Amino acid sequence: MKMVKAIIRPEKLESVKKALEEKGFNAMSIIEMSGRGEQKGITLLYRGKKVEVDILPKIMLEIVIDDKDVDTIISVIRASARTGKMGDGKIFVLPVDMVARVRTDEEWK
Repeated sequence: MKMVKAIIRPEKLESVKKALEEKGFNAMSIIEMSGRGEQKGITLLYRGKKVEVDILPKIMLEIVIDDKDVDTIISVIRASARTGKMGDGKIFVLPVDMVARVRTDEEWK
């Protein structure tokens, strides 16, 4: 099994969720976070003055899936989260040794 962690723009959450659901991937954790990447922030106009904002809101999705589904998940997230601008996000894939369900004591290795 693998855990896919995807950091995306907040405004793309609904389109990513919908695209994943259409492919049959319903279970995910959604974490609101802040961060910065290569874009190093943005400049905003606030009350007529330029303000540098270097920590931006982001969303992290965490999805645990079978190894065979990794490429599908990655392509769905890329297609539905992309704006073509810097700051679209990153996708990380990590190994998962075991999953244990609390309610039933089921385990998957």
